[in-house]
Amino acid sequence: MKYEYTIGQVAKSAGCKVQTIRYYEQIGLLPNPIRSEGNQRLYSNRDVHRLSFIRHARDLGFPLQAVRDLISISDSPDHACEAADEIAETQLKDVRARIQRLQALEKELSRMLDHCHGGKASDCLVLETLSDHSLCVTEDHKNPA
Repeated sequence: MKYEYTIGQVAKSAGCKVQTIRYYEQIGLLPNPIRSEGNQRLYSNRDVHRLSFIRHARDLGFPLQAVRDLISISDSPDHACEAADEIAETQLKDVRARIQRLQALEKELSRMLDHCHGGKASDCLVLETLSDHSLCVTEDHKNPA
């Protein structure tokens, strides 16, 4: 296997920062790289592919443990695909729940703005609603992240 890429080259190809690669190495998502005689990290095409896999999974919102599990499945070609499907299904459920909370947040913010008619801060529905959560139409907008 050829180890021909520096950490900077790998970071650029994956669209991430060098610190991100070091972090992934530290937590075991990426293997520790080999070192050149000058102690420079060197990576192979397989490492670049693994980092791209991790970055794509993270871009899709998979938590680190799910990424770790997906890597484990990916590293075992005879492993049943159902395990990966279950992880993706869990992620999809989480995304759908966040979307619902964000839609509730959007609805509440729109309602506050639609019913606020300007004027003085003492008469501002936005400020009043932020001060008293019971004035919200729904509680579904809590913690949309």
